[in-house]
Parts: sequence; C-alpha cells; structure tokens
Amino acid sequence: MTLPGGPTAGGERAGAVNGNSGVLSTGDGTRIEQRTLVLPSDALKPALTQDALGGLHNLPHLDSAVFEGRDDELRALADLPSTGTGIVAQSVNGMGGVGKSTLVLHHVRRHLASGRGPVWWIPAESPEGVTAGLAELAVALNPVHVAMPLDEAAGWAVSWLQGRSEWLVVLDNVEDPTPLQPLLGRLSTGQVLISTRRDLRNRGIGTVLTLDTLHPQASLTVLRDLTGRHTDADTEHLRDLAAELGHLPLGLQQAGAYLAQTRTSPQDFLGRLREDPATLLATTPPGDPHQRTIARLWSVTFATLQNTDPNAVPLLHILAYLAPTPLPRSVLDTALPSRQDIDQALGLLAAYSMITLTDNTISVHRLLQAVLRATTPPTPSLEKQRRMLPLWRRSKPRTLPHASDIAVTVLLRAAQREDPHEVGSWPYWQELLPHVLAIADRHSAHPPDSELAELFGITGAFLRSRGQASQALPLEQRALTVTEAALGPDHPDTAIRLGNLARTHGALGRHDEALPLEQRALTVTEATLGPDHPRTALRLGNLAATLGALGRHDKALPLEQRALTVTEAALGPDHPDTAIRLGNLARTLGELGRHDEALPLEQRALTVSEAALGPDHPRTAIRLGNLARTHGALGRRAEALPLDQRALTVSEAALGPDHPDTATCLGNLAVTLGALGRHDEALPLDQRALTVTEATLGPDHPDTATCLGNLARTLGELGRHDEALPLEQRALTVTEATLGPDHPDTAIRLGNLAVTLGALGRHDEALPLEQRALTVSEATLGPDHPDTALRLGNLAVTLGELGRHDEALPLEQRALTVSEATLGPDHPDTAIRLGNLARTQRAIADGEETS
Repeated sequence: MTLPGGPTAGGERAGAVNGNSGVLSTGDGTRIEQRTLVLPSDALKPALTQDALGGLHNLPHLDSAVFEGRDDELRALADLPSTGTGIVAQSVNGMGGVGKSTLVLHHVRRHLASGRGPVWWIPAESPEGVTAGLAELAVALNPVHVAMPLDEAAGWAVSWLQGRSEWLVVLDNVEDPTPLQPLLGRLSTGQVLISTRRDLRNRGIGTVLTLDTLHPQASLTVLRDLTGRHTDADTEHLRDLAAELGHLPLGLQQAGAYLAQTRTSPQDFLGRLREDPATLLATTPPGDPHQRTIARLWSVTFATLQNTDPNAVPLLHILAYLAPTPLPRSVLDTALPSRQDIDQALGLLAAYSMITLTDNTISVHRLLQAVLRATTPPTPSLEKQRRMLPLWRRSKPRTLPHASDIAVTVLLRAAQREDPHEVGSWPYWQELLPHVLAIADRHSAHPPDSELAELFGITGAFLRSRGQASQALPLEQRALTVTEAALGPDHPDTAIRLGNLARTHGALGRHDEALPLEQRALTVTEATLGPDHPRTALRLGNLAATLGALGRHDKALPLEQRALTVTEAALGPDHPDTAIRLGNLARTLGELGRHDEALPLEQRALTVSEAALGPDHPRTAIRLGNLARTHGALGRRAEALPLDQRALTVSEAALGPDHPDTATCLGNLAVTLGALGRHDEALPLDQRALTVTEATLGPDHPDTATCLGNLARTLGELGRHDEALPLEQRALTVTEATLGPDHPDTAIRLGNLAVTLGALGRHDEALPLEQRALTVSEATLGPDHPDTALRLGNLAVTLGELGRHDEALPLEQRALTVSEATLGPDHPDTAIRLGNLARTQRAIADGEETS
C-alpha cells in the first residue's frame, strides 16, 4: 500500500490516480478503465465547527496516572514551533519500554488542552497503519469519507492538513522511516511527532530527542506513587527494585501495578525478579491481561532483528552475559568472522535502541540483559556456529558453545592482549573488570571450562597488582576449583592457580592459609616440569616468601638460594626474574640479621632491574626500597634516605598515590627520616601511609598493623605518647589476630606497646609485654638475632626503671654481645647497647636499691 505522498506506479497492477477519469496505467503495462468518482459537495470540507475542530482528537488513555522525571523532555517538545515554518518533525527515539509514547502522549494532551487545533494519534508500525490512521482522521472530520477507499480518504486528510495550521499528528512507533518521506514532505503547515525505537539521526526527519532511562530519584517516586508505599523501610526496598529494573519506565509501571494489585511486598517481588526475570516481566497484573509488558514488547523487536540480520540477536545474547556498563568494542573483535559483520550487527542493534553504541563502547540495559539471559537458546544452530567461525571449536565439532561460553571466550581473548601487571594496561583492565565480574556472577562453570578459569585467574592477578587482594580472592578460588575439575589436580595450570591463590592469601596477611597451597604448587610443578624449570624456581621463591612471612626465615633461606641458582641457570644473570630472586634472598638474609651479606645482593638486584625494566618501573622502586632498608639496618641512614625518596617518587608515578606499594614506600621513608631524628617530617608520611593501607587492604590487615605501629612510634618520638598508646594497642590486636601470638611481628608489637607504656610511666604494665616479646623473638628468630638483642635491651630498661638493676645487668651484657656479633662494633644499635649497659652498671655501683 502506498502512503498518500503523491502519484506513483510500480509493481504488479499498481496504479497511479490523480483524480481524472480515463485509462489507468499499471506498473505491468495493463490498461484499466477508470470511472469517475462523484462525491457530495460537503465531502470537501469538514463537518465540524471551528470550536469542535480545536478539541478533535483520538488520543489513547494514559496507561498510568504517575508521570515523573521528564520535565526537560517535555520542555523540549513544547519549544517546537507549531505553525508555518515548513515541516516540523520531532523524532523521539529509544529502546522499547523507555516511555517514548507516554512522553509524547503527555505532550500532545497539553497541546490539546490549549485548544490550538486537532490532535491525531496514528499507530505507525507499517505504511498500512499510517494510511488507515489518516483515513480515520478523514472520517472524523467528515463522516461521508467512510464510504471512500482508504487510500483516497487518507489523501483527502493530507490535503485538508495542508490547508490548516496548528494541528498535531503523532506517528507512533515508526518501524521504517523510508516510506514516510513523501508524506512528511507534504505535511508542512503543522507539527508531526514521531516515536520510534529506531535511531533516525541523519535521516532527514528533523530534530531527534533520544530518551534515556529515568533518574533514580524519579524512579523511586514512580514506584512509591504507584504502590502507595511511603514508609522508610519500603523506600529502601523500592529503591533496590528500581535499580534492578534499570530505571526503565515500563518496567517500573509494570512492577508498580503488580505490587499494588497483588499486595506483594517489594522485597518479595525483587527476589522473584532476580530469580526468574523473564517470567515475571511477561506477567500482567491480575485483571488486566491487555497491559503492555516488557517481555511482550521486546519479543517483537527480537523477531524483527532476527529477520533483518541473523547475527544481531546472537550478538545481543552474548552481551547479555556481560555487565550493563560500557564494554570496549574491541572485545567483540573475535565474536564474528569479520569486523564488517560485527559493525553491521551492532549498527542494527543500535538503530533499534537495543544497545547504546559509541565509537569505542557498547552498553546494554540491565533489564534487557536479564530477559535475554532467561531466554537464551541452549546452543546456537550448527550453521550459525560455522558463521561465528573464530569461536567455533573445530577440535570439538559436537560441542556447541552457549552464549555465555562465547562471552567468556571473547572476554578472555581481549584480556590476553594486555599484561595485568603492567601499569599502562590498567585503564583498559578497569574497563574489562565489571564484565569479568558479571561473568563470574552469571556463568555456572558446568561443565568445567579452562578458559573461564584462565579469565578469573588473569583478572585476579590484575586486582592483586592494584592492591585489591580481597576482590581477587573469590576469583582466584573459583579459578582453582574450575582448573582442578577441568585439568586434574596434578596439571601445571593447577599449580599456577594454587600459587596465585596462595599469593592472594599472603597479600591479605593469611600466610598460614597460603603455606599448604605453596607447598602443593611446588610439588606439582617439580613433578611435571622438572626441578630446573623457571616455574619451579618461582614456586621455590614463593614458598620461601610465605615461610619468611611466618617468621621461619631459616627454612626459607635454602629455598631462596636454590631458586636463585635455578633462575640464573635458566634465564641468565641479567633477567628481571633473577633480580627478584636476588632481592628475595637478600631480604631473607636481612631477616636473619646478615645484612652485610644481603647488601651486595640488593645492589646487584637494583642494577639488573634498572637495566632490564628501566629506572621508573614499579619493580625498580621495590629494589630501591629494599636496598635502602638494608643500608638502614647497617646504620647507614644517610645513604638510605635518597634511595627511599626515589623509591617513593617512582612508585607514586607508576602506581598512583593510593596503591599499597606506595604506602610501603611512604612508611619506609618515614622510618629513615625518624632514624635521622626528623620526626616532624616523618609524621605526615606515616599518617598518609596508614590512610592508604587501611583503605586498600582493610583495617585488619598485617600491613595496617605495621602502619599503626610506625605512626605510634613517630608520635612517641614527638612526645605524644598518649596518642600513640591506642594505636599500639590496636596494632597488637590486629597482628595477633592475623599472624598469631608467636610470630616475630607480634613480638615487635608487644615490645613497642611496652615502650609506649614505659614512656607513660606504666612500667609494671610494660614488664610482662617485654618478657613475652623476648620469649617469642628467641623462639622464632633465635638467641643470636639482632631483634633478640633489641628485646633483651628493652626488657633490661624496663627492669631498670623498676629498680631491678641486678636483673637487668646480664640482659644488657647479652644484648651487647649479640649486637656486636651481628651488627658490628660500630653500628648505632651497638652504641645504644653500650650506653644502656653503662647506665645499669653505674646504677649498681651507686648502690641504688634493687628488688
């Protein structure tokens, strides 16, 4: 059927009529005699008075009395000129259910109330519907047109509109704008409004108003007004429901009507919506079977898309398993055989407002995703899978992947393009992260899929690199579970998952949970790859680090030495991994008090790291900080200071100011400044280090305890012991809870708390803490460790403050012996030991009372 836009002829038996009698020529050459149609004279003018014309309309009823959040859009429609300016067409487009027709209906009712002319509403899904709607207008203007053929009555209506102004015609839900062009060219004296799912920009339709979902507050108001629920408790549940519905107006209306009529609680409805969205979104309220539903509305669009481009709907199903947040378009590069196929399918989806498409990103409404997930076919057809060539596993031709499996594959391939450990890749990874988390939430992992495990594992590595170990943990756990199920417990990839999970536990301070994982990872790797493989060296080093974190440095040392030997032999002396092994061995030697042996290893590690990775790499910052720490342990604070300063600069530039590694650099620099007596400069660094560590690792992490202790120490050096005390107490509580009562770090916390209590004159409370600290230190580090010497000295000081100098004397003597033997006679700590011993000897010589 041809719209009344002018005479045309084409196709079989299509005729052109221009109001004359004679012979009609059809498109196939057939000659048909045309009879003259004689109309009554009153058929050429409306049968209505001018006042009646002003109120003429056929507007449908408002589907809801509640209308919120569209003030700006209504103003945009009201600002349109309505007469004599040539064609005035406003296209209101957006996804099904976003409220296009409702917005237009509210606008035209306001227009009608002003009495400015007739308003006519035409369902415009097809050209036939437009013709019928115009014919109905003709009949409404003059009933004589009921006897006319539809085309002629529609043509009469168009002619009548051309002769008037201040009318408004709505073409609702236009599917294809092309047949409308001739009609719109003739309607030049009033206002035409078009609502459509299609994006009509650059189609010569006039101004385009794209409708988005509602603002959250407007969504809440809609639900509250529809349901009549206004209590604070109901408000919270309705807010959650509005978010789950994605603030889509039709979804809000459907849910609100259902809640109101069934007296269902918002929380019950929300639970059912999450469990079975497709069924619930297809359900009308009782007693209103004709009410529009989202599922019914979108099913029509899906059918249209499938007939237009068979790739579009499968691509939409893949997107349904990702997040509603913007997805980089490049992620879909492997979803279809060619970029042209992808771009064509995405363009069609965007044209029907099923997705929001930009040059770089794609996003899908969360409610549309929920319906798609609930209606995803079990497997695509074999023919369709062959078209989706890159994702069709030809090695397993009988295994046809589900849309969620394809989503995993495309996301993994995108993730593999960027190293999660490299800082430069983090912005890209941050865009991928919500989609990986969506996969984790929506993919069952049955049957087990090694691709899924790899995706979770690589994402966990990114999160751990970013200092977000708590978010990495559940992904790492699932990665291990899936890998073991898919490949078996003795596969090298299982060892990788075990090791990564152990590292994540370690980053969270859970070293006792990490230890058996590391031990098992080493066993599997050695058995499958051999004792001299670089991965075996990695496993050795990681196990040693875990043992060291548990205070078992003597057991860690041979593992570190073997790891270095294997790495150097396999990768060479100048490889970045060799630098890691050197640094780790140096750290273990330092923990054993052998700082003079650690120093050349740290220096070499820094040289290799700088040469291999560059002076501004985060690993170089670690090497700088570790070398500074070794210099500090040797009493060379002045040499440590520039290294700590440079480490902080590199870490901040590479990782950002809020990364846990940056917090470590801040704390290290503060320690060095404090050792140089510059406590006022150290204080803000300690405060900032604590803030960053607490925010990224949590208040109960061992590193947070370290930052609390460092800040307390600096406050104590500034004489602010009353402020330091609660920090020391909290630091001890956290350390004991996470590392256990017999860990070397617990001994440090006990000793520092005792020092603070002593500074406040509470020596009797300090004494048992000092005694316990010495016991733990001796048991874990040995009687000849520098930390044991420190514990001996501090206990002696406390005994001296209590007047028990004869008990303090042998402790001071032993502390000096250990300090001289491990640190040397010229170390600052040895000087402290000498001074304390001399003071105790003087106290005894002066005859002070001892208890």
